Amino acid sequence: MVERLTRVACVWVDAFAAAAAERAEPALRECSMAVVTGAAPATRVVEANAAARERGIRAGMPEAEAVARCPELIRRPTSPACVDAARRALLDACYGVSPRIEDVAPGLVHVDVAGLGRLVGDEGAIVERLSRAGRAVGLPARVGVAGTRTAARIAARAGLASIAAGDEAQALAAVPVSALEWPEAIAHALTRWGVATLGELAALPRAGLSARLGAPGLAAHDLARGVDDPTPWLSWSPPPFWEEAQELDWEIDALGPLVAVLARVVERLTVRLSAAYLVADALELRLALAGGSHEARTVALACPMDAPRPLLTLLEHDLAARPPHAPVTAVAVQARAIPRRAVGGELGRSAPPAERDLATVLARLVTLVGAEAVGAVALADSHRPDAFVPARLELEAGPDTRADDREAGDAVLALRRLRPPRRVSVVTDGERRPANVCGALAPEARVVDCAGPWRVSGDWWDAGAWARDEWDVALSDGAVCRLARDLVSGEWYLDGVYD
Repeated sequence: MVERLTRVACVWVDAFAAAAAERAEPALRECSMAVVTGAAPATRVVEANAAARERGIRAGMPEAEAVARCPELIRRPTSPACVDAARRALLDACYGVSPRIEDVAPGLVHVDVAGLGRLVGDEGAIVERLSRAGRAVGLPARVGVAGTRTAARIAARAGLASIAAGDEAQALAAVPVSALEWPEAIAHALTRWGVATLGELAALPRAGLSARLGAPGLAAHDLARGVDDPTPWLSWSPPPFWEEAQELDWEIDALGPLVAVLARVVERLTVRLSAAYLVADALELRLALAGGSHEARTVALACPMDAPRPLLTLLEHDLAARPPHAPVTAVAVQARAIPRRAVGGELGRSAPPAERDLATVLARLVTLVGAEAVGAVALADSHRPDAFVPARLELEAGPDTRADDREAGDAVLALRRLRPPRRVSVVTDGERRPANVCGALAPEARVVDCAGPWRVSGDWWDAGAWARDEWDVALSDGAVCRLARDLVSGEWYLDGVYD
């Protein structure tokens, strides 16, 4: 049983291959541009942008004729990677508005908008939201809303923002048949019969259309009446990874031009992530090199982000530290995406470092000392004081160990450890307990009370054996601190101060 949709929007981008080329090179929007395919001298136009179409450039036209009509015409070869990236970008933009969309064709997406009224607003607001989402990813989309997918597609092409449920045939009656694309036999028949609008086509008898044109004639008649497509709705799901690619017409063997290309690629990728409310948790950079070889590298992120500048800085420093071994002919940046999480600030806590600043600092450190020497500190499985191992930096909010849930009046004593610990001189009494401390918080202080020692040791089987005694002492100047004695060297240290 085919599911019945109540309200559906169609998001359509005209001349999608040309729009994809303009998305990759925004400067082309100000010029007459055509996408061409084939080998000279049989090169033909695939699609042209609006400026070129105003000069008479049409799909299927030989490139030589197109240049003769428009000498300043800019040509770009067909790029499947560019079109595929633009197709995914449009899907991402629509997915950020509604979780239920259908990928129909490049530049054509159906969006189930039933129930979005409470979240977005009326259908005019939904149309504006989808249009704005398309523009955000660099694609000028037209949007139409109707009760059927067929009517929504025609509304998008004809510039009708919304068609009320049940009024599809009446609303589409005035749309010229030239606004739609027809099979060659249908287009020839409509021209020969003088049918100029969809209303005139819908008024033709179905039996006659079936006898003269067969099944395509009945499909054209259903299209003119806005009858829903009988095929089932195939929902699109976002991929596990998000990728943007750029093919190059020339080889790049210098860091500066390569970073300029990556800047456009990363910008497009982050716009798509933002449209879908996602952030990148890791990046993978793939380079196609001259001679047919490839190179791939993974760039770790200090924290999930979607800001283009810090991501570009990370890639730039990685390329500077490990330059590709041959000129680059194509680049692709892939992001592992995770949902964006809203993290609110807390009163009394310092603000975390900005993603941009943190990513830049880490990238510079990686360039200087290598990726294996940069990270966070993780406690080692040892009783040795200050034993740690390097780990990947994770800016995750840990359990709140503050005293928010303590009863009023409870006292709290926190140890502020000194790193590195400060060497001090300690005079002991007859029981080898600390009696006087010199060079701690004051030139000299008397120990009025102490607790300890607590002895810890380890690695006795190795040349790096260690052992120490720890004491908590109260000094005559009012300070309470922790002293530690290295039993191997005999040295005393001020290990921390209680606040």
